[in-house]
Amino acid sequence: MTIEITSEMKILINNALSDKYPCIVGTSSLDGLPNVSYKGSAMVFSSTELAFWERTRKGGFAQLTDNPHIVVMYRNTELRKSWRFYGEVAIYDSGEIRDKVMKKTVQPELDRDPDRLGVAVVITVTKITTLGGEIVQEVSG
Repeated sequence: MTIEITSEMKILINNALSDKYPCIVGTSSLDGLPNVSYKGSAMVFSSTELAFWERTRKGGFAQLTDNPHIVVMYRNTELRKSWRFYGEVAIYDSGEIRDKVMKKTVQPELDRDPDRLGVAVVITVTKITTLGGEIVQEVSG
């Protein structure tokens, strides 16, 4: 099976910040130290990818340079919709992909990076689950 991020997922994730349900990103260092952070810039980048604008380059981002594995959680309690997206990241500090992610980033997040020093983090999704751990979609291996 291949990943196909649904139109419902796309709408909800792309509006997560304005709906006041920003995504949460989980990372881990090579020695297993976990980190979680809110990502108001999380977006659906393609039918198989999520992305976000990383403006601080601290915490979880520092871990991603050593360990590219990531989980993104979306949870909207009002609509009772939630998913976990697992994958691996690629980081773009220049070029066309960085520019595309920046262009799709919500304005409140760009306003917090007036000098545009951020980088694009693109996640190739390999598995989508419910919060209970039931597999919704998974790349066959």
